[in-house]
Amino acid sequence: MLLPLQVVCAKENKPREVWVLVDLWKHRLYVMKGRQIKAEFVIGIGKEETPTPIGEWFIVDKGKNWGGGFGPCWVGLNVPWGRFGIHGTNKPYSVGKQSSHGCLRLLNTDVEKLFEMVPLGSKVIIEGPILGVNENEKMSKLVQGQKGTLVQLVQNRLYHAGYYNGETDGIFGRELEKAVLRFQEDHGLIKDGQIYIEEYLALGLLE
Repeated sequence: MLLPLQVVCAKENKPREVWVLVDLWKHRLYVMKGRQIKAEFVIGIGKEETPTPIGEWFIVDKGKNWGGGFGPCWVGLNVPWGRFGIHGTNKPYSVGKQSSHGCLRLLNTDVEKLFEMVPLGSKVIIEGPILGVNENEKMSKLVQGQKGTLVQLVQNRLYHAGYYNGETDGIFGRELEKAVLRFQEDHGLIKDGQIYIEEYLALGLLE
């Protein structure tokens, strides 16, 4: 099974700090002040093929009146491999379901409340399965050019193992491929620069 990536709320959260906690398993978004829940909203999350990126992010931009499928407000996150954010929707029935291309959907009335509660720079912690709800059925091969949370996790593992010195940006580039090749050589694996079952096992991502 793929080992879960749990994001634990950091102890350094200050008593007056406003931040956001997202639980993809429960389809819930919580506005936090320190360790206290100030508001709770139901959310729509990424579909199986386009999962919401888990991890610790920050709000880097906010906007209103984008219209259409974005509803009245947009709250953007600093996910390095794509454009992800929290927004409203013109499909209220999709809230509470796996319905998006990776963004978090709220009812329009809820996203307006959220917009006023969270300032730029606020931390957003998203907890959930790396690849979506049925992640164990989707352990596909990672190759150069791919992007996402799993790529970022591999980058982190190889960085801490001393093989990778590039950006942990979730983008499978040439530097990561070189690191994978070195890792494969040292562990007696087929040197193809790709990540699959044997590499996941050697990296401790599968058991």
